[in-house]
Amino acid sequence: MTETCYVIDTSSLVKLNRENPLDVYPGVWNKLEELVNTDRLIAPIEVLREISNNDDQLTKWAKKQKKMFREPTVEQMKIVKEILKDYPALIDVERKFDADSWVIALAIELSRNPQKKIVNIKRIVVTEEKLRGEKVKIPFVCQKYSIEAIDIITVFRTERWKFY
Repeated sequence: MTETCYVIDTSSLVKLNRENPLDVYPGVWNKLEELVNTDRLIAPIEVLREISNNDDQLTKWAKKQKKMFREPTVEQMKIVKEILKDYPALIDVERKFDADSWVIALAIELSRNPQKKIVNIKRIVVTEEKLRGEKVKIPFVCQKYSIEAIDIITVFRTERWKFY
């Protein structure tokens, strides 16, 4: 049996909130909370920092999801250095926070350290960025590290969620 663990990028949460606001589509957000509560939806703490630049419903929701956000480990710091050495264009030096390399590093670290369980855990990065040739974005770097990258709607389809 394979269980999927999603490492989500800021872009997916922002887009979801823009198109499916919490106050209008609570069912969508309740399903995400179920994933958070079962450790199947996680993000580096840098995603929370990016989200927290705004004072909106998403920020309030994210701050309540304490189980979702992970502090960086020594191993992730090494992975981020490795990623940025090979792909310096991944970060935007103009931005106050840039979670992209941390999202990828968290997924890589989890993939390198599979838990000793009967269940096989598949790690997938969730981002709204798209693979466009050689443009250095999350999907491009994920591909180089053999990490799957999907968008938030694909998460819904993978989980077989329907909203009426």
